[in-house]
Parts: sequence; structure tokens; C-alpha cells
Amino acid sequence: MKIGCPTEIKAQEFRVGVTPAAAAEAVAHGHEVLIQSGAGIGAGFEDADYEAHGARIVGTAKEIFDAADMVVKVKEPQAAERKMLREGQILFTYLHLAPDPEQTRDLIDSGATCIAYETVTDDRGGLPLLAPMSEVAGKLAPQMGAWTLQKANGGRGVLMGGVPGVMPARVVVIGGGVVGTQAARIASGMGARVSVLDRSLPRLRQLDDMFRGEFETVYSSKANLEMLVREADMVIGAVLIPGAAAPKLVTREMLADMKPGAALVDVAIDQGGCFETSKATTHQDPVYEVDGIMHYCVANMPGAVARTSTLALGNATLPFMLALADKGWQQACADDENLLNGLNVHAGKLTYYAVGKALGLDVTSPQKIVREG
Repeated sequence: MKIGCPTEIKAQEFRVGVTPAAAAEAVAHGHEVLIQSGAGIGAGFEDADYEAHGARIVGTAKEIFDAADMVVKVKEPQAAERKMLREGQILFTYLHLAPDPEQTRDLIDSGATCIAYETVTDDRGGLPLLAPMSEVAGKLAPQMGAWTLQKANGGRGVLMGGVPGVMPARVVVIGGGVVGTQAARIASGMGARVSVLDRSLPRLRQLDDMFRGEFETVYSSKANLEMLVREADMVIGAVLIPGAAAPKLVTREMLADMKPGAALVDVAIDQGGCFETSKATTHQDPVYEVDGIMHYCVANMPGAVARTSTLALGNATLPFMLALADKGWQQACADDENLLNGLNVHAGKLTYYAVGKALGLDVTSPQKIVREG
């Protein structure tokens, strides 16, 4: 199979979908790997690194899309890339379709087979291709929030850890999953007073046991959420419903009761955001203000630490990429229900129920798709 990796064109996206090590593995399996010239530079990989591992460098994205049987990326294909997809081609990348009807329609119209990293599962019900980027984004969130809180950036001018005689920042994390856990760890390590909200009592107990009271755990009722948001210097949105649009948990009305200059960091922005006032921003222009509250809503947070993120993502995606290349998408998905859960679009049909529900579109069973091909 010909595996192609184009340069990412989303604003300030420096990651790359295939590492030199992954290219070497694919070549060892008998596949041809095509890398667009310069695709790895943002993550610290030169064209020569890929060539040394058997990949072939090509000049343009069009050459990649024209030649590749499978296109491997990081971020969802942008409009110009979607026009280059073709019937029968495999697209393996993050998609985040639920809040993006235009992309969904374009992928359906392309006829391509589109497998989303964020909905591939594992035997424990986890999301193994989302988890490494969730870990990165969770660890980045307090760091970016602390920057947003600085007075020069429009924030309250509050230091995360305080100083002797002065209270530390009050940080509220909504969601106790991978993102929320990492965000709470880092914020607590920075000296902030941290509360984590979640609706799962077993998860709250687990966090208490794991971190021995390092931060507070709170059941996420409406009353508790409103109380803690009102007290917060920083709120980190870390809510995930796999494949679906994020629920809007912090309303615009709630902003009026928050401390002026408080920071909202919406890690759920890829799925539409969990704050009513969220809109996607970029690393170049990351922060905006609504009703005196600062919003940090960068849609590709892990791109800020592109090398770490690329290596972590590449470790996770490699086995699935090889399975798709070795067996073809149909056999690979038939053999692995977890990979089948990543199938979002095939041959003009939407195949992921949460996306269909969010966008009001008909959905075809992925099991039926695999049986019929």
C-alpha cells in the first residue's frame, strides 16, 4: 500500500502524522511511504530523516493525495484537502465531525473511507488515539490558563501558587477524565487550589485514592458547578462525550457572576466547546474577552508542543496504521472492533451514530458496511 503524509495546513499546526520511526516500520512491512517535503520540520524532523528510513519525499500535497491509498494526518482535513480526497481512499486522522457539518458533508461526498482517531477504542472502553493528546492538552491547560490570567493578557493578575500571606489561584476543572486528571495534577503542582467536578462517583473515588487529597473532588451538580465557577480564577473545560458535540455547561449568564478577568480554558473546543461563549481560536491569537471573562479556546493545543505531541501520537497510531496498510480497511476493521469504532464515513455514508445525532443525518451501521464492503 502507498501511505501518504502531507504537511499540515491548519493554522499554527506543527505536528506531523507520520514520524520517521513509523515510516521505517511501514517500509519494513513492505509498504511505500510518501512524505511531503517539510512535513516534519515543525516537529523537528528533516526530510533526510525520513529518507534515511526508506520514505520518499514529494513536493506537494496534491502528489500525496493523488498517489496515496491511505492518507495519514493529524488534524481534520481543511477545505482544500477535502477537495483532493477520492473514492476508495483511506483517510486516517482526527476528524471531530459532530460540530462540523461542512466537513462531514465534504467527506461524505468524497467517497473516501474516513477513520477518526478520536473514536477508535480499546478493550477497556478507552480512547487510545485520543488519550495521548488529551494528556498533552490537559497538562498544557493550566500553563495556558496561567498565561491568560496575567494582567498584560487581560486576566485578573493572579499568580497560580500565590506567595506567603496571599491566597493561590482558585482553579476549577470540569471533567475527571484524562484531560481533567492531567490538568488537575499540573494546576495543583503549580500551587493552585484545585477542584475537579465529575458525575461519576467511582471516578471521583479513584481520583481521591490516586492523588491522596492533592485536590478536591466534587460531584458535578448544577448547584455545585455554579458555586465553584463563581469562585474560580480559572475554569478548565475537560468534558468529553466520544464523537459527540460537547455539552454547554457554563452559560453566558454564569459569566456575570464570575470574577472580572477570570480565565476560561476550553479543552473541549475540538468538539464544539463546553462553554456557551466558546469559539475556536489559534495559537497566533489565542485569547478573547466576553463580558469581562478571558477565553482561551485554541483548537489544536497540543500543536504548541509539536515534537512531544507528534512522538506520543505516533506511538499510539502506529499499530492501527500498520493494520490498515497490511490488511486493507475492510479486513482490519472486521478483525478489530475497536478499529471499526473509528469508522466515521465510508463511500458516501455516515457510519458514526453520535455524529449523525448531532447533525441530524442518517447513519448506516458500521458493521453492515464492513460486511458489505
